[in-house]
Amino acid sequence: MSLEILELQSGVEGLFIKNNRFNTTLVSYNFYLPLKKETAAENALLPFILTSCSNRYPDFSRLNYKLSKLYGARLNASTEKYGDYQLLRMTISVINDRFSLEGDSLVKNASELLLGLIFEPKCENGVFFEDDLEREKRKAIEHIKGEISEKRVFAKKRLIEEMFKNEPYGTPKCGTVEDVQAITGESLYKAWKNMLSSGFVRVQVVGSAVPDGLFEEVSERFSTVDRNNVCDCKISAPAKKVSTPKTVTDYMDVSQGKLCLGFSTTLCGNDDVALPLMVMTDIFGGGPYSRLFSNVREKMSLCYYCSASAIRQKGLVTVESGLETDNFEKAEKEILNQLEALKKGEFSDFEFESSIKSITDSLNTYNDSQNSIDLWYVIKVNNDSLYTPEDIAEKISTITREDVINAAEGVCLNTVYKLLPKEAK
Repeated sequence: MSLEILELQSGVEGLFIKNNRFNTTLVSYNFYLPLKKETAAENALLPFILTSCSNRYPDFSRLNYKLSKLYGARLNASTEKYGDYQLLRMTISVINDRFSLEGDSLVKNASELLLGLIFEPKCENGVFFEDDLEREKRKAIEHIKGEISEKRVFAKKRLIEEMFKNEPYGTPKCGTVEDVQAITGESLYKAWKNMLSSGFVRVQVVGSAVPDGLFEEVSERFSTVDRNNVCDCKISAPAKKVSTPKTVTDYMDVSQGKLCLGFSTTLCGNDDVALPLMVMTDIFGGGPYSRLFSNVREKMSLCYYCSASAIRQKGLVTVESGLETDNFEKAEKEILNQLEALKKGEFSDFEFESSIKSITDSLNTYNDSQNSIDLWYVIKVNNDSLYTPEDIAEKISTITREDVINAAEGVCLNTVYKLLPKEAK
């Protein structure tokens, strides 16, 4: 697959990802902004309020009618954490132009609709309307509280907060309940203006073709914005190595405890640097062939689940497990023993080959979904090369046992987080 990034304006890129497998085209507008406690809540709210109404479509019923005229086009919004940055995503999916009965370009019309929502919000005198704001604040607060209710999500979130305390990555991607409650129509308007002026922007089209003038329309819109202070989202600070790991314990009304471990690594950055970390982490705690699953969970029965994952952009490895209170000390010790085994090369060819096959098989499924293809390139902004999933699968197949051992040797425990039942105090 041959891909080319188009420079549309300062800090605004266009990318066409050709794919003929689908009867629809997906257009995504992706804004990357620094992750800061002071602005996280406002930024996180923007994709949702912008895709719910606008000056031209002042309520969702009128916006929904417009979407139905585009043969049921679908709008979606999300806020993610991308290293030390917030990723604000707004997407629209519409059937391909060849299905249009009127002969219009449905894809271009859908892109223009979303572009209009982004640039023409429902505001008055530099303030978002109170009704719209309160609706989205209520949803945001419900989402944040929902994460607290899901204890597995909550425990990992707390681990990250403690491991990266007073650092951007430790900031919750949607802010806190108190941060959301403090948002005003004026502060949200300022956040919107800042998003347009300083956010790094990637506009992506996944489909069979790009209609004439689509990227030119994007360029023209952004040409009206002063973009002299654009966010550089390619580099994030790596997780720090510490001489003495810290332990943090929370007590809540839970029946099952949670144990999360956070590790720094020496491999951090783009796919040209950090791919061995992916394989090492998978052998450590990926599939049913992994060290954590087969030993800590199955053979020793120390926990209900135990898995590892890596954020290569941050040089971060985390282990998550759910277990009974009596098993915390033994589980932590055995997790660290399995890591030491990897450092010594004490893993079988079966484990190594199973991991390589599992990862390459997973990479080969990306093309089964337009959203997955789109997200693949959205989170590869820090790469100098536009590697396809197939490219990465080929690179994974060349990784050796020595690469895995070297990756494991750079993994160092930073933080231990425990979530215990209140009666364990």
